[in-house]
Amino acid sequence: MELLVLDNLSTLVSDGRENDAESWDSMQRWLLRLRRRGISVLMIHHAGRGDNARGTSKREDVLDTVIHLKRPEGYLPVEGARFEVHLTKARGVVGDDAAPFEAKLECLNGRHLWAMRDVVDLDTEQVIEMTKGRMSTRDIAAELGMSKSTVARIQAKVRQESRL
Repeated sequence: MELLVLDNLSTLVSDGRENDAESWDSMQRWLLRLRRRGISVLMIHHAGRGDNARGTSKREDVLDTVIHLKRPEGYLPVEGARFEVHLTKARGVVGDDAAPFEAKLECLNGRHLWAMRDVVDLDTEQVIEMTKGRMSTRDIAAELGMSKSTVARIQAKVRQESRL
């Protein structure tokens, strides 16, 4: 299996307008030819305004997997490589395998290792802490950018687990 890395998409594709779906047709045909030849392609693309990929959404039609990297809440530049990994499209990836997670590069005893934990766990820990601090479900939802029902489900789950 071969891998082709395209970094970054905006500088490599200059035919047509970025938001024009038809301007992507020739690139899409090329990517499909590579797939038929058994060549995997990793495309790196920057987010635009609103934290979504720039340009036409047609770019994602032929992709098997789309990974969105986000800065975690409270991230500080001194932490280095620490980010949330969200699969926004994942053909054949379901259930827990498709759940978002946080990845952090750590140096232990002179070795660099990736540490990972579920993003849901981070949300759960924040909900537990805020609930113990006597914040209302509504205030927690507003603070964390969640719906009230999501906060209530997390609270019910951790109460059932005797964690709250």
